[in-house]
Amino acid sequence: MRDFFNGVMRGISTLIGLLMVAMGGIWILQGFNIAFLDSFMANDKQWALWGAILALVGAGQVYWSNTRMGDYKGK
Repeated sequence: MRDFFNGVMRGISTLIGLLMVAMGGIWILQGFNIAFLDSFMANDKQWALWGAILALVGAGQVYWSNTRMGDYKGK
């Protein structure tokens, strides 16, 4: 049962991280006025910075959930 729970939580954590990366990418595109131009974030470099930070945190979440959580397998 523990292995099943760890697998489910790893999947959920990875999905959250991937969503953070995708959202950060959208914010970067809006901040640099490349896509989604009908937004209040369009052509605002601050949103590009926040998007980059969010994307990095999301990538870290994906990495952590697929390495660190694997340490508990079988204990």
